[in-house]
Amino acid sequence: MGRLRIVFLGTPDLAATCLSKLLASAESEVVAVVSQPDRPKGRHLHLQPTPVKTTAVAAGIPVFQPDKAREPDFLETLRQMKPDLIAVAAYGQILPQALLDIPKHGCLNVHTSLLPRYRGAAPIQWAILNGDPETGVTIMKIVPELDAGDIVSQVRTPIQAEDDALTLHDRLATLGAELLVKTIPDYVAGKRQLRPQATHEVVYARKITKADGRVDWTRPATELWNQVRGLTPWPGAFTYLPVAAAPESAVRGSGVSCPTETPPALLKLWKAERAACKGPPGTILESDKDGLVVACGQDALRILELQTEGKRRMTTAEFLSGHPLRAGDMLGNS
Repeated sequence: MGRLRIVFLGTPDLAATCLSKLLASAESEVVAVVSQPDRPKGRHLHLQPTPVKTTAVAAGIPVFQPDKAREPDFLETLRQMKPDLIAVAAYGQILPQALLDIPKHGCLNVHTSLLPRYRGAAPIQWAILNGDPETGVTIMKIVPELDAGDIVSQVRTPIQAEDDALTLHDRLATLGAELLVKTIPDYVAGKRQLRPQATHEVVYARKITKADGRVDWTRPATELWNQVRGLTPWPGAFTYLPVAAAPESAVRGSGVSCPTETPPALLKLWKAERAACKGPPGTILESDKDGLVVACGQDALRILELQTEGKRRMTTAEFLSGHPLRAGDMLGNS
């Protein structure tokens, strides 16, 4: 058997990692890449190529960017390529049956969870949010129903205390790329026994919204610690500073400094740890260079790194040098 002709579908960084690994494989030839259309980004809203497109262009691979994967002209172009297999990682659209029928050996998808747990848009975030001890990557055969195809292979990895959604994403991207390249030859050769997903074990991982980041201090510290980790870097867990904690300014013409009367400012929490303290939820129990300790519904959370709107990420010690937060102040009122 010669090299397998593969069309790769993907869009973000995770998919680019998988594509790079496929391009380095001696057993496969990526004949084309399909990615989402370029989107405007940045202050000036210039069109930016997707990470997968950037990787493909650098390798000299043809790139297609249809608005919809079901467009007849695009499907006909795929048919003319006669791919042996289509490999998919975080493409961003549900693929129609007409596309799934094109390759000789079907379509395989890289999904960053241990299916059937966490079908859907945000499996990495929800694994941390729910306090799971481990997660992993599944290579599955694609069917029209969302993430419901038979399991071809899986690899597991523990979720460490120091993990957040970004570090776990990067580890799973590497594991997924390696597993995809390892799985494809055996799958095509019929050496992989496919395993149907247990429908009674299905858990869905809905899309994360900005509202998911809002901290409710009445919840246990462990849940809020998972929230901080699971929502880093986006949207980020956030609370609100008390009005009295606004930066100090001078009263015009007097030279006297006093707190500025402004609405509560949003405070994004970048890094935290659990602390064995008690108090009314949302109350600052300690405020020093070792962190802000805030009481939760059970135990407390020590905030180690944070950020206010329009400012850079900083340590608690840096933050407290310009913000008069003291023990007894309350966080969380908007």
